Amino acid sequence: MQIAIELPSDFVNFQGADETRQEITASYALWLVKQGRVTLSKAAELAGVDLYDFMMICKSNKVPVIDISRDELIAELSGFDPR
Repeated sequence: MQIAIELPSDFVNFQGADETRQEITASYALWLVKQGRVTLSKAAELAGVDLYDFMMICKSNKVPVIDISRDELIAELSGFDPR
């Protein structure tokens, strides 16, 4: 499926159509992750990058990639035996 949006030409000319398309797609993927609507791997696929690169995009945009509370983490680690 393809969705077309209209942008002012000076906005697109600022960095080029391909870069604008990539940034819009990555921004939408980030938004979907923040909303909890897609997994990181699905968002990376949508953004057209590998999972590691998408995680770096998340970091740059202060979007957490691990969604676990402090209490959940402590509960998880309580059964961990670091031999």
